[in-house]
Amino acid sequence: MDKKTLENGEAVADGSICGYDSLHQLLSANLKPELYQEVSRLLLGSNCGRPLEQIVLPDSARALSSKHDFDLQSASFSADKEQMRNPRVVRVGLIQNSIALPTTAPFPDQKRGIFDKLKPIIDAAGVAGVNILCLQEAWTMPFAFCTREKRWCEFAEPVDGESIKFLQELAQKYNMVIVSPILERDIDHGEVLWNTAVIIGNHGNIIGKHRKNHIPRVGDFNESTYYMEGNTGHPVFETVFGKIAVNICYGRHHPLNWLAFGLNGAEIVFNPSATVGELSEPMWPIEARNAAIANSYFVGSINRVGTEVFPNAFTSGDGKPQHNDFGHFYGSSHFSAPDASCTPSLSRYKDGLLISDMDLNLCRQYKDKWGFRMTARYEVYADLFTSYIKPDFKPQVVSDPMLHKNSS
Repeated sequence: MDKKTLENGEAVADGSICGYDSLHQLLSANLKPELYQEVSRLLLGSNCGRPLEQIVLPDSARALSSKHDFDLQSASFSADKEQMRNPRVVRVGLIQNSIALPTTAPFPDQKRGIFDKLKPIIDAAGVAGVNILCLQEAWTMPFAFCTREKRWCEFAEPVDGESIKFLQELAQKYNMVIVSPILERDIDHGEVLWNTAVIIGNHGNIIGKHRKNHIPRVGDFNESTYYMEGNTGHPVFETVFGKIAVNICYGRHHPLNWLAFGLNGAEIVFNPSATVGELSEPMWPIEARNAAIANSYFVGSINRVGTEVFPNAFTSGDGKPQHNDFGHFYGSSHFSAPDASCTPSLSRYKDGLLISDMDLNLCRQYKDKWGFRMTARYEVYADLFTSYIKPDFKPQVVSDPMLHKNSS
């Protein structure tokens, strides 16, 4: 198959990528151009009737990518030209990365190593003119919540802690809004922990925070050992560049979570994640893209990279033998748009920065086109939910009378 090879069903050449994109790469090497264009339209969609175009990024950003060996990709989403509104183009970035040091290294060294690793990637975003940048879930630490060991709580910090101060300087330097997902320690409420995204304004100020709404209890995702469901609702943060929200990791499996951010007016929803191939990879190209379509906003999906090995073996009550790693975090960060188009993903194996220009006018244009808000019939579902949460709820099931007759 040309220069591509397959291993366990995955494309493996050149830091390749998962899901639709591995198929996309293989087909591009083996199909006639006209057939490839049609397949590409079906896999990645089309934006205003055209394939997505790459952005010409400055040489300084490319140089940082080459020097520090991270994947750098770009794409541009356009919208139809309007007579009554000017374009509202915002440049958005996503960063995915592996940890910098083994999990056996001293904790301060691990944290500082990640800071040092991300600094040139953030610099590349800054010199490329990124307006809003989102990092991955719990970016300051290994994703150690599989272990159930409480020593990893040392990585938790308050909303104005070390990592936020580090990013505040960069946000101010580059006039950039930065979304920083951390393990938060709530100093004012008994020092409990939360999985939190802090929104840093382009002046280096803290705009607000959102805590993860849905906590997984599946496989090695033993996160409820450390923190519980968030208490911040579904906030949308109005920035100078647009209205943004953060649907942290496991929340992407809950359609109502996506819906709530849309009802509150989000134009871009970020999904910073830490998820592994065996569990979720077939779902990864689908869920965010569907959310972008259903809610008429842009989605930025971020996943960390690499396999993190921990010093002590653990089990998770799922019948598997004890093991020392979570599995492979498969990266593959990407953007999805309201018109069903999406970017190719970043690498499955390498650190990376994905940059996208997006005209936010596309959000309203697709609300007008599909009329999902107008046809949603929220009152019908509100009645159902109101009834469902009561102890005496009875499902609305209409049984065939012959079923009961035959059973008697």
